Amino acid sequence: MPPASPLKIVFAGTPQFAAVHLAALLGSAHQVVAVYTQPDRPAGRGKQLQASPVKSLALHHELPVVQVSSLKTPEAQAELAQWSADIMVVVAYGLLLPQAVLDTPRLGCINVHASLLPRWRGAAPIQRAIEAGDASTGITIMQMDAGLDTGPMLSITPCPILADDTATDLHDRLCELGPGALLTALDDLAEGRAAPHKQPSEGVTYAHKLTKEEAAIDWTLDAALIHRRVRAFNPAPMAYFALGKERVRVLSAQPVAQLSGATPGEVIRLDASGLYVACGSGGLRIDTLQLAGKNPVAVKALINGSHPFSLHQVLQ
Repeated sequence: MPPASPLKIVFAGTPQFAAVHLAALLGSAHQVVAVYTQPDRPAGRGKQLQASPVKSLALHHELPVVQVSSLKTPEAQAELAQWSADIMVVVAYGLLLPQAVLDTPRLGCINVHASLLPRWRGAAPIQRAIEAGDASTGITIMQMDAGLDTGPMLSITPCPILADDTATDLHDRLCELGPGALLTALDDLAEGRAAPHKQPSEGVTYAHKLTKEEAAIDWTLDAALIHRRVRAFNPAPMAYFALGKERVRVLSAQPVAQLSGATPGEVIRLDASGLYVACGSGGLRIDTLQLAGKNPVAVKALINGSHPFSLHQVLQ
């Protein structure tokens, strides 16, 4: 049942994960009065300015779009107040909200976060959960305060992490869970049924932003950890190793049994089953890779033609 009192919402978000939640709001009884999103960024080979997925969706629905670099200025805060919103919904927006902004909507601000708080507060919860080998994650709907993902929780919706999940796979499953949880929380707030509860003080971890530097494979690490990073960094920044002066991206791989007597990074085997590389502990079977300037390719397809790998070559 739709709420008896639909809410006027200011939505703030930027990537595709946020756009999925905006689409759910647009299909609900609630009213989105304005959309906040990050300024357009250069993208692609031509480095042309590109609108965020949230902006593109908002313009398609002829919604007002606000793109400010900060919400700390009196001017930005005055503009926000002019929307007379009941609530602000924030999903992967990318800007910190000062207390003045948190206090502006009648019901405050709520956030859709892609982890089971307090685990993986911060910028990259999906990727860090995979990298750490977590068995599950989920969606938390949270009332926002001045801290980093520290506010009281309105609901949690768990989601398993499967053995071969990439960040893309997990992102897509969480996109299926988040909108329903968000709409339920909004209906509860509109009807006065919401019951926020404090986050546990134990189990706090921080999901720091991914860097290109950490995507470089360190073959001295345990093969299981390298495998998790391959999955966590797909589709970006994508795990890679050096082959001469070129970077080779690793799209999919599997840990394999210990390769005795091999130097970490050494190519032990190359056949139709994959490219086997020794690690600090165990080995990694690379199934799909992408050579510089080429499309992704299954390793088994490489052996039918010319390939740049030789046995006992040490990858960097």
